[in-house]
Amino acid sequence: MSDMRKTKAQLVEELTRLREEGACAAVPEHERVLRALRERVKELNCLYGISRLAQNRELSLEELIRQVCGLVCESWQYPEITCARIRLAPVKDALEEGLDCATRNFGPSRFAQKSAIEIGGELLGEIEVRYLEKRPKSDEGPFLREERHLLDAVADKLARLVEAARTEARMRVLSRELIKAQEKERLRIATELHDHLAQDLASLKMELGGLTDPRPPAGRELKRRLAAMEERLSGVIAGIRDLAYDLLPPGLEDLGLVRTLARHCADVSSRAGLPVEFFADGMEGLRLTFEAQINIYRMVQEALANVRRHAQASQATVRLILSHPKLILRIEDDGQGVDLEERQDEIRESRRMGLWSLRERARLLGGTLSLRSRPGRGMLVHIEIPVENRNHGDEV
Repeated sequence: MSDMRKTKAQLVEELTRLREEGACAAVPEHERVLRALRERVKELNCLYGISRLAQNRELSLEELIRQVCGLVCESWQYPEITCARIRLAPVKDALEEGLDCATRNFGPSRFAQKSAIEIGGELLGEIEVRYLEKRPKSDEGPFLREERHLLDAVADKLARLVEAARTEARMRVLSRELIKAQEKERLRIATELHDHLAQDLASLKMELGGLTDPRPPAGRELKRRLAAMEERLSGVIAGIRDLAYDLLPPGLEDLGLVRTLARHCADVSSRAGLPVEFFADGMEGLRLTFEAQINIYRMVQEALANVRRHAQASQATVRLILSHPKLILRIEDDGQGVDLEERQDEIRESRRMGLWSLRERARLLGGTLSLRSRPGRGMLVHIEIPVENRNHGDEV
């Protein structure tokens, strides 16, 4: 009986000892979990901080990147010995001279990790984080696996910020060009109205007043003057129609896209002296929205205007072909052409409203635009527009 009681006492003692040891072992595990959670919170704060900086429209891209450097240092496991550096190559329309930004304590160290800043296959630069002192070995040298993920995420965000800045800068330039084009068009219309139509109407009014004089002309003279006035009035009416036609083709809703384009090509041939052949195929029964029709019409109008102004061509051809599931528009001329490879960057970045307008209208319709040209061999503008979802509009 005494041995049994002793055994029970020993069992209780052993159980108590095991509980105490378990509690002691749980303390380091609890601290490890808390430490890991604190690191994850710092990483989230870093990404949130970058997003918050990006929303501040008053910050320049350079200042934003400098502040990102500081955020990165605060988010690593040992912020007291962490330094960072962000280098970006010159980026057209965003960072014309590039940028090399580092924290004040940035210095040499063999404990470093880097991540490339790139978007769409274009290398923009890199971000680098260093520890200035040795620390225990972890997943990637002294760095945590999560710190590698965070560094790559920051690099991705920086690439998107640069791309957004570049896009915004381009949009500002294009907006200025658009405003200039609008003002130029308004000036053209005002000049046409004032210098031609208004003066012709004022002259006709004066001549009509002369017919009411006490001794008005009679006989053949009266008929001659009335015929001349009728001819000039017809010219005024034609001028007004031309202005209205340029602003909005009146036959688009009534005649449809194909017949309106055919008439426009015929007008260019007769008025501008540039023979234009128009051909359409497979368009019967195709239904397009009015938005699609007016954009296609404007693309043909703008492309032919470019041919007249720049190509020095003797003829042009416009083809509109439905090849399901795409609508293909081709405007070709036999003019002087251009070396596309030599001027590729200039053409891609061209801010001339003609080319920009063609490209943007194609994009609005979900399509693509490509150019083919050689010196002395003319130019081909090739546009493809998807039509599989365009069956609930107006018949072409």
